[in-house]
Amino acid sequence: MSGGVGFTQYATAAYADNILDDFTYYGMDYVKDYGYDFTKPGANMVKPTQDIVNDIATEVSLNAMENYEQFPTTLEDHFGGSQRASVIAAASGLATSIPTGNSNAGLNAWYLSMLMHKEGWSRLGFFGYDLQDQCGSANSLSYRADEGAIGELRGPNYPNYAM
Repeated sequence: MSGGVGFTQYATAAYADNILDDFTYYGMDYVKDYGYDFTKPGANMVKPTQDIVNDIATEVSLNAMENYEQFPTTLEDHFGGSQRASVIAAASGLATSIPTGNSNAGLNAWYLSMLMHKEGWSRLGFFGYDLQDQCGSANSLSYRADEGAIGELRGPNYPNYAM
């Protein structure tokens, strides 16, 4: 448990000054603009395809990164790269998993967002924070039971997380 960035991930949302909310709402509005009514589960849900994951996660991530660049005070508020990476990825994951009703789609949106963040700003955070979010994509749909379980079946000892 020592040396991880788990606290950063858990605590960021609590003091993020509604920035996470704003990015998530942007993503939800983006999905609504396509005409989906995902407020009632069932046939109205967005089909969780890879194209949908790519589309929503890309839009939310780029919007968030542009906002961080446009408003430097948000960069100061989220003083570490790992905090920014977590907020952007969480917004992408939420904006994907809520309309699809699929936790795995949200998880893949999280990982795609992390990869986009890394490509756009060259790093995710400090020390080993890059590791788990770069190797997570390969594990999200793995057949290996210890690394490929859906979100609801993962336990606290899930590998590849520095928590």
